[in-house]
Amino acid sequence: MRLDDRIALFCLDSGSDFASKVAAHLGVPLGAHEERDFEDGEHKIRPLETVRNRDVFVVQSLYSGDGSSINDKLVRLLFLLASLRDNGAARITAIVPYLCYSRKDRRTKSRDPVTTRYIAQLLEAVTIDTIVTMDVHNRAAFENAFRCPTVHLSAREAFIDFLLPELRDREITIASPDVGGIKRAELFRESLERRLERPVGSAFMEKHRSRGEVSGSAVVGDILNRTVLILDDLIAGGGTMQRAAEAFREKGADEVIAIATHGVFTRDAEDKLASPALSRVILGNTVVPALPSRLLKTKVALVDITAGIADTIAALHQGRDVTDLES
Repeated sequence: MRLDDRIALFCLDSGSDFASKVAAHLGVPLGAHEERDFEDGEHKIRPLETVRNRDVFVVQSLYSGDGSSINDKLVRLLFLLASLRDNGAARITAIVPYLCYSRKDRRTKSRDPVTTRYIAQLLEAVTIDTIVTMDVHNRAAFENAFRCPTVHLSAREAFIDFLLPELRDREITIASPDVGGIKRAELFRESLERRLERPVGSAFMEKHRSRGEVSGSAVVGDILNRTVLILDDLIAGGGTMQRAAEAFREKGADEVIAIATHGVFTRDAEDKLASPALSRVILGNTVVPALPSRLLKTKVALVDITAGIADTIAALHQGRDVTDLES
């Protein structure tokens, strides 16, 4: 695609692989910048090219990895965004495919923080104009937390493109691993049904979480002799996916495939995802998965979602409606 010279695309060093793919789709180079670390742990970030009166997009997922914590990446992103504004950027859009702290969007215990809102306040404090994210944990909470315009994307069509050839001759059920994800699973089911031009089943599993402990095992929906696709926004410890996969297999599923946009894996995830109840795990590439190579080679597949990010950037830059691109 051809874009004018007013567009500028930046990322932090830790996000350069993902952002480079977005830049390639757009046909624009990544903007040069400096990240300098000091001995006392402080750092500075500045653009090395002019951004005055330009339409600036900063692409950066916020997760622990690549030698940096979530908090370190967040602070660096805030510094870069603020520096771009100080240097005269006409408009700044933060493209944050994986938005950290988005799971804590409401109070579930007395005096709980609502961290989603705090992240919004930090990003708005450095005067971003728009924020774009993908498959956030709770879309309504995300949109309500920000006062600036928001764009919420989904990896749904990219996953369907990836899986469609092998699903055409199977009986399929789209399942949510908990009640809270039913709407997400239903949107996926409707899209897949349109693409397959035949009915696709639905199911969900009961889940309760309290003080880090997960319980509940009731399964509702079409499972017997079907390929079940469990859909979630992210996988962290892997316990939710493992429990759901084992429950669906016990109810007679032929095969269970886990799908999640963000693979934010903790140390326990390797053992959970190795469960024989899960035949495969399909992830978006918003996060670099911290998994051993044997799993990445045999069980985990990454789906590139950068084309959707690039299309959104182009539409925003050209002033086109992004409604059709949103989930």
